Amino acid sequence: MSTSQQLPTHHEGGPKPIKRKHSASYYVHRVRESLSTRISKILCGIFLTLLFIIGIAAFISWLSLRPHRPRIHISSFSIPGLDQSNGFENAEIRFNVTARNSNRAVGYYYNSVEAFAYYRDQAIGSTPLVDSFYQEPKNTTILYKVLKGATLDVNNDRWKEFRNDRALGTVVFRLDVTAMIRFKVSTWDSKHHRMHANCDVAVGRDGSILATSKNKRCPVYFT
Repeated sequence: MSTSQQLPTHHEGGPKPIKRKHSASYYVHRVRESLSTRISKILCGIFLTLLFIIGIAAFISWLSLRPHRPRIHISSFSIPGLDQSNGFENAEIRFNVTARNSNRAVGYYYNSVEAFAYYRDQAIGSTPLVDSFYQEPKNTTILYKVLKGATLDVNNDRWKEFRNDRALGTVVFRLDVTAMIRFKVSTWDSKHHRMHANCDVAVGRDGSILATSKNKRCPVYFT
């Protein structure tokens, strides 16, 4: 047979890949791994969700139980006889202080509540307001006092200064209220904190508090 009559020869490109067969235990192991991964993801998701819910609940509780400072106002303040040149002989200062507890779940224990009167940053009188009391949440307490006699240090020279300011239309005083306070939340009580309320108050020619000072909120801080 001639070369031209020979049949074409087909050459393979290479050896065929060998297909590996896995045992049943291999597939069981793969299924178990897949299930374990899914369960871990589910448990992790549940844990994070619970953690988020607990965090939100704790934040809301903190907002509701976080103690707010007492709100101190001067509702009335007067110096009778300011229009009299010799009024210092029977001088007195009358005032009402309101203490407001605006908390929903926090009470206040007040101890050693005192008031101090100042004129041009010089002390002119002081007096205890009340020894102690407990103030419920969402409650307002009114404290009334009169400074006179031994509790008020006003001489003739000081009275003249009052009247000089009166001639200009306004006499400005400062009333400081101090107290030892404890916060009460359910059965828990805080340690004592010393409260200071600084109240600037102005009276007019008749010795009565001006509208600009009446029920004005006093700055409060603790030491």
